[in-house]
Amino acid sequence: MDLQRAMLDELMGADRNLTEEERKDYKEITWDSKEVCAYYMARFCPHDLFVNTKSDIGPCDRVHDPKLKESFEKSPRHDAYLAKFEAELAQRCEKLVMELDRRVRRGRERLAQGDEPMPPPPLSADKSERLSVVEEKIKNLLVQVEALGEVGKVDEAQALMKKVDELNAEKALIQCQNDKVLVVPQEKKMALCEICGSFLVANDVAERTQSHITGKQHIGYGMVRDYISEYKEAKEKAREEERLAREKEAEERRKLREKESESRRSGSGDRDRYHDRDRERERDRHRDRERSREWNGRGSRDDWRTKNGRDGGRDRHRDRSRSCSPVRHGRRRSSRSPVHPY
Repeated sequence: MDLQRAMLDELMGADRNLTEEERKDYKEITWDSKEVCAYYMARFCPHDLFVNTKSDIGPCDRVHDPKLKESFEKSPRHDAYLAKFEAELAQRCEKLVMELDRRVRRGRERLAQGDEPMPPPPLSADKSERLSVVEEKIKNLLVQVEALGEVGKVDEAQALMKKVDELNAEKALIQCQNDKVLVVPQEKKMALCEICGSFLVANDVAERTQSHITGKQHIGYGMVRDYISEYKEAKEKAREEERLAREKEAEERRKLREKESESRRSGSGDRDRYHDRDRERERDRHRDRERSREWNGRGSRDDWRTKNGRDGGRDRHRDRSRSCSPVRHGRRRSSRSPVHPY
């Protein structure tokens, strides 16, 4: 039904059944609208996998539109939203698998206790023929609906779609009727399918085994399980890449710190060498000043000695001459004064 509805939406528009008043309030739906199925945008919708099977979970209440999906894949926001949609799909698939695994565990317990369920009875030849006729009618009507839609005959196409709905109901009724009970011989053992949880006859003929493997329920649960495995592997790979990126960044920071530390040590050594040279120069200048003072002081003493050696001798000679003079107390003895003998 979803496929048929999508075909009509593509040919005649999603608002084909609206009245003029309803069209005024009609809002165009885009891929990021709440009405659009996120599972379908990510990859597949689980509601489409088990239609008309024992695991049928009912129709999806959201929009499945190939054009919207194509628009989403071309959108520049695709990568940002895809991660969100994939996470929602993975969560829904994990819930389905959890429910299925509970059924599988119960099935194993029943097999272990010897309570083997009877496989579903096959359709009789008459019902198989009726079913084939109904399916052929549905196929022909869908071709006519498509042709009418292309030429714009909307009313005729909708009338044929009603007949298709009636035939689908008849088809479901034929499949559900059971007028023959299958008796399984006691020597046949039952087996449990680990993928979809269905009971099978162990060592059954290859044709029936192949029919089960290609069945809608087995393929559907296989897709669900494969998607969960792929999603977990992708998440694990992303975490590993993130971890390696963090380690690489930390290693680069460590090397940079070591380089800066080595550069600082090298700069400190250069400064020490410069300081040593400055101190050595200062010591040299100090020694030069000391030598200069020493030489200057020695020259002054020599000059003093030289001066005192010449003038001082004359002064001493003059002093001795004065001391030998008969003049005392500043008075000279008169040459006329008589000399009294002692």
